[in-house]
Amino acid sequence: MAPASKPVRPALGKPLRRAFFARSVHDVAPDLIGATLLVNGVGGIIVEVEAYHHTDPAAHSFRGPTSRNRVMFGPPGFAYVYRSYGIHWCVNFVCEEEGSASAILIRALEPTHGIATMRRRRHLNDVHALCSGPGKLTEAIGVAVAHNGLPLDREPFSLHARTGPVEVVAGVRIGITKAVELPWRYGLKGSKFLSKPFPV
Repeated sequence: MAPASKPVRPALGKPLRRAFFARSVHDVAPDLIGATLLVNGVGGIIVEVEAYHHTDPAAHSFRGPTSRNRVMFGPPGFAYVYRSYGIHWCVNFVCEEEGSASAILIRALEPTHGIATMRRRRHLNDVHALCSGPGKLTEAIGVAVAHNGLPLDREPFSLHARTGPVEVVAGVRIGITKAVELPWRYGLKGSKFLSKPFPV
């Protein structure tokens, strides 16, 4: 009997540089859907994100700089990592010009690289549940506070543009109590790897 073939990894697009993030979060966020995020070679396709603008009451930067959020006030193209509810880490991509303090939360990935490593880290076998939430994906790809403030276009991070057209859907953000009506959550239409389905 012939050995089972391994899953074919999708081809990676061109690397995303810091200049990619020097735009409005509302332009960058949908453009990230279909891009690939890797950390030390482990990761997958970004299928869900949320945008947070500095004028948004739900943004960590809304009330000004603190020791926790200072990375948001720096230049674009850097990682902002914080602890959520004292339980898990969340990773964000800083966008717009320095001082804008706007960022994009990465909410879900479709695992494509290092799946065995993700399963070991998460103690799960179901590939659909490995990265279907902001805390789940950071545990799966190994992101923690040590990654806070690191550039997104250098190791251990590796970001690649999507390689073909995708259909992006938008809806309200999840798990917040302020500005809940803003449709600033973006996702890959029909993806089975979302943290929560978008309304049909």
